[in-house]
Amino acid sequence: MQSSFLRLSFLLFVAFSLTTSAQLPDLKKKISQIVAGKKAKVGVAISGPTPTDTLSFYGNERFPMQSVFKLHIGLAMLSEVDKGKFKLNQPINVGKEDLIPDLYSPLRDAHPNGGEIELSKIIEYTVAESDNVGCELLLKLLGGPKFVEQYLLQRGFKNVSIKINEQVMQKNWELQYQNWTTPKAANELLTAYYFNTKKLLSAKSHEFLWKVMKGTKTGKNRLRAQLPPETVLAHKTGSSGTNKEGLTAAVNDIGVLILPSGSPVFISIFVTNSNENEATNEKIIADIGKATWDYFTKK
Repeated sequence: MQSSFLRLSFLLFVAFSLTTSAQLPDLKKKISQIVAGKKAKVGVAISGPTPTDTLSFYGNERFPMQSVFKLHIGLAMLSEVDKGKFKLNQPINVGKEDLIPDLYSPLRDAHPNGGEIELSKIIEYTVAESDNVGCELLLKLLGGPKFVEQYLLQRGFKNVSIKINEQVMQKNWELQYQNWTTPKAANELLTAYYFNTKKLLSAKSHEFLWKVMKGTKTGKNRLRAQLPPETVLAHKTGSSGTNKEGLTAAVNDIGVLILPSGSPVFISIFVTNSNENEATNEKIIADIGKATWDYFTKK
């Protein structure tokens, strides 16, 4: 991933891709057909191997991230690891008070009494399994959501807001909208991470996170669903659930899709304010992922 070809591709992205849209008329038409008639707002950003391989739907509008922000948290934590403030194999003392009930947490299920858990495992739980207790542990170590937001802003990432943690977010439906990004901003983050042009991470941390994202266990019915089984996809999902009025605020999936040629495609899909059921919301993402795959593999 660190070849000169890929670095040149990134420079072309900066010069052209992220400032243009609707350069893929056939794919844009297909996506328009997929979202037509759906009772939901769908935001999409796609950037492919060449400067004109880019499109967006509502690309500059704000969408609630939900657990997508765990990727941002993982980047911030690994940056601190690279500074020597933490070590991946460092044991973190997890107390009973850290095992917050009523939060989705495979980590808590596996360690019901807490104890010492390596930082690398907490990051894996948080990113690959969207673990909420792991998320709170990382934020506690970092100093809270504001630290993560500042980490991003200081590195030139705009159109991203991280104000609250999982525990606060899940207590009040409306608060989730304080953690937002845009589809284009999500793609910018993925692109900068993949090519490492902003020197976000060391090579070791970069490869660690890549392995974790490839091992994502959530969202099997989203981007992953209709792709060939052997396809390399490194991604992060986010979900809000549905409120009493039947409204779903967030069904998201963002990631890096590797084509058979070895070239990356960056794709960020956010479904919000949906009155569709979960299966329909996820199928929107799966259908867009399949349409994107078909476009770039058959063009």
